[in-house]
Amino acid sequence: MAKNKLLRMDNVGIVVESLDEAISFFTEIGLKLEGRASIEGEWAGRVTGLGTQNVEIAMMVTPDGHSRIELSRFLTPATISDHRDAPVNALGYLRVMFTVEDIDEVVSRLIRHGAQLVGEVVQYGDSYRLCYIRAKDGLLIGLAEQLGHQ
Repeated sequence: MAKNKLLRMDNVGIVVESLDEAISFFTEIGLKLEGRASIEGEWAGRVTGLGTQNVEIAMMVTPDGHSRIELSRFLTPATISDHRDAPVNALGYLRVMFTVEDIDEVVSRLIRHGAQLVGEVVQYGDSYRLCYIRAKDGLLIGLAEQLGHQ
């Protein structure tokens, strides 16, 4: 009996407080807004288990077109918990990591955009420079610059 194979990962979902600010932040990293929509009604609640819901979503795509982040702002029902200040060793989904060309330049731009460097930019062997930043709204984002790669 043949197993079904995994085709791809479509996206990572992130619930945000301000859709416009999140779009602006991820645009600053280098993602592009692919589309925005409102999702509401009983059918959507059957997928999420939340009952009737009203959610604004924005789909952001990486420059290569292979990876997406779905940003969601719940109008109803209201969000019930907030994990944005969780430390990097908290259980559960925590952050998304992006590879960038010039980590110092990206960090500098994101700090001007209201983000904070969580620790410091460090070098991992001869392969990467890495850091975590926390966006103005608390989202934890990882950045990696591959060394010796053009």
